[in-house]
Amino acid sequence: MIALLEVPSVQSDTPKLRLGGMALRNGLLVHGPRQWAVAIRDREGAIKVVSGDKPRIEGAITELPGVRGVARLGEAFALLPLIKRRVPEVQLPFEDVKVAAAMVASTLVSAAIRRGGGRTAGKEGAVALLSIAPTALALRDSDLAAYHGVEHKAIAGYEQDTDAADAAKEHERCGSNLVAPMMLSTVVGNVLARAVLKARGPIASAAVTVGSAAVAVEILAWSERHRGSTLARALQVPGTEMQRLFATREPTTDQLEVGRAALAEILRAEGVAR
Repeated sequence: MIALLEVPSVQSDTPKLRLGGMALRNGLLVHGPRQWAVAIRDREGAIKVVSGDKPRIEGAITELPGVRGVARLGEAFALLPLIKRRVPEVQLPFEDVKVAAAMVASTLVSAAIRRGGGRTAGKEGAVALLSIAPTALALRDSDLAAYHGVEHKAIAGYEQDTDAADAAKEHERCGSNLVAPMMLSTVVGNVLARAVLKARGPIASAAVTVGSAAVAVEILAWSERHRGSTLARALQVPGTEMQRLFATREPTTDQLEVGRAALAEILRAEGVAR
């Protein structure tokens, strides 16, 4: 929910690069079709910019509905260890002892809930809510929330041909907009897998997780293509409110400068003239 997603694009007469991104605790990651760029503010106050080739999941199957979204998510998360090696100073969103402890606690409590009696939609809903607790804790960090705002404003500024400072800090492709469809598909998937199919164990859980992510990304893509419809607006309300209330903050001038540096570098690396 601190990442901007490269969901399947909407047709446009003036196509632009489909950019994704991720807020860092000390800067911003932006990635395009073939390249990635990171800009961070180092301990001395200078902006450090690094870019490189993006890992790609290739093949015709990766463009199929239900697969393409998971493939793009996989590419984005495959970047993290690569970037950490290239830029050791990068502070990743979940690189925090409290957040790591929350992830472990969430997993243990979820397992305890599932062991206690039948597999009901209510229990699976509670487990789904617990799964977002580590992200909510991470976003209590004001710098991370501010760089989440930088991520949205920098990319929206490029998409709208305006300066980042003038763009909104909420964005319709934010991963927070996956919350409602992801929770719904996860609850339905787990009830079907555990109560109906009697499937158990890590393989069943992994299958439900991947399937739910695939469904959620396709719903988000549909919402973007039909952004004027009542249903599309309703699906985005939970994520937009999360962004407005706590997941993003208005960044400082210095933080926006980091965002502009990351955007300029990804466009340079992708060979796009501004």
